Amino acid sequence: MKVIILAAGQGTRLRPLTNERPKCMVELDNKPLIKYQLDLFEKFNVTDINVVTGYLEEKIDFKNIKKFYNPKYDKTNMVSTLFCAKELFDGEDDILISYGDIIYNDTVLQKIMDADDKINVVVDKEWRKYWEARMEDPLRDVETLKINEKGYIKELGKKPNSYDDIEGQYIGLIKISKEVVKDIKDFYENLDKDTTYDGKDYVNMYMTSFLQMIADKLLPLSPVYIQNGWMEVDEPSDLNFKNFVEN
Repeated sequence: MKVIILAAGQGTRLRPLTNERPKCMVELDNKPLIKYQLDLFEKFNVTDINVVTGYLEEKIDFKNIKKFYNPKYDKTNMVSTLFCAKELFDGEDDILISYGDIIYNDTVLQKIMDADDKINVVVDKEWRKYWEARMEDPLRDVETLKINEKGYIKELGKKPNSYDDIEGQYIGLIKISKEVVKDIKDFYENLDKDTTYDGKDYVNMYMTSFLQMIADKLLPLSPVYIQNGWMEVDEPSDLNFKNFVEN
């Protein structure tokens, strides 16, 4: 299995913590966020680790990783960053895609590693407990995630009207079977580069927009359910919730 960690962003909402280091290098308990992932992969004997860098890329300096660089990190979004490592989409191995600003525990990693559908997306069923601890009004921050009658994800990434629109939260962790990784790359490269996707141009497309198009036009998205066991860091206050990783 190949791992691709997306770590090109500037982390503007984390400033001043990101003034002199990339978002994934912000420390939690004196340890960079990305190091939690690297240590966990080492524990699970996952050795093919690839990190797509951008902002202050020289600060991401660890042994046993391969780095790819997004030179337009300040003008592009997550999907463009992912396909800076498109050479890895060769069909030789499954690919695990992980955002660089999340931390997760053994249980979460084991579940996504064990998942064996073509496209597997980690979904937190206990998301509301986590969001309510972080903010007064979770609805202003969360996104829709709906499951169809066959058990696949039919919608994600939209603005919810109510809690009824949210059957879980996508956490930024995806596993793609080697059978379809070339299809995913070809699908992306053949999209219309002159149109907009959920209000964003091609190079600034959200990952959820890309996943939605895959679900609509290419392949079903299989949810991999967890109950907390992870955290994301978007703002300085998010560093206070490591207890949700340990659940």
